Amino acid sequence: MKRRHGFTLVEVLVAIAVLSVLSVMAWRAIDGLSRTERLTRERGDELLALQAGLGQWAADLEAMTETGLVPAVDFDGRTLRLTRRDALDTPNASPGLQVVAWTLRDGQWQRWLQNGVRTRGGLTQAWEAASRWGQRPSQDDLPRQVSVARASGWQIYYHRGDSWTHPLSSTGAPSTGMPNPSSNSSVGTPPEGVRLVLTLAGPQALTGDIVRDWARPTLGGGKS
Repeated sequence: MKRRHGFTLVEVLVAIAVLSVLSVMAWRAIDGLSRTERLTRERGDELLALQAGLGQWAADLEAMTETGLVPAVDFDGRTLRLTRRDALDTPNASPGLQVVAWTLRDGQWQRWLQNGVRTRGGLTQAWEAASRWGQRPSQDDLPRQVSVARASGWQIYYHRGDSWTHPLSSTGAPSTGMPNPSSNSSVGTPPEGVRLVLTLAGPQALTGDIVRDWARPTLGGGKS
């Protein structure tokens, strides 16, 4: 009589146990790779958003313009507002001025924009709207604002003369009052430079302080 060959119950159970262990190890490896890929992608997106935000910050300052009606730039300790040329502005056509505001709210560094400002009345209204947004945004402000990066703090400094000072100090603060549109009162001279100190908050890729200095393009090349 021929002897039949096969697996015993113990061998089958051992094989099942080994396969289970290998399956768990493989799953953990795949899950770890998936999490790593997701975190890398998220941090990469946050880094790109931060770089774009810092680029926009510099672009806003580069396009800053004086109107004689409101300050070219103003920081009240909470919100920085400025007036700037539109990026589509040309010698032959202009879509109007832009009023931009930056602030830190709810752990987010945010930017607000009102474009298409063409009249003196529209400029004063946009300037006041930017101030209100910095204090308490409304539903109408939501389409105009964008969150740039997670941050726990920020500071602004102006460069005047030979030193950096806080904008609200006696040496750093330009005139911030709203002038009478019918008068020729000064609204203050823009600073020679603006320093941004932004404290990034986790869990994004970068944490700690980022310092960005901007200088008026006319410096060193003669003032017009």
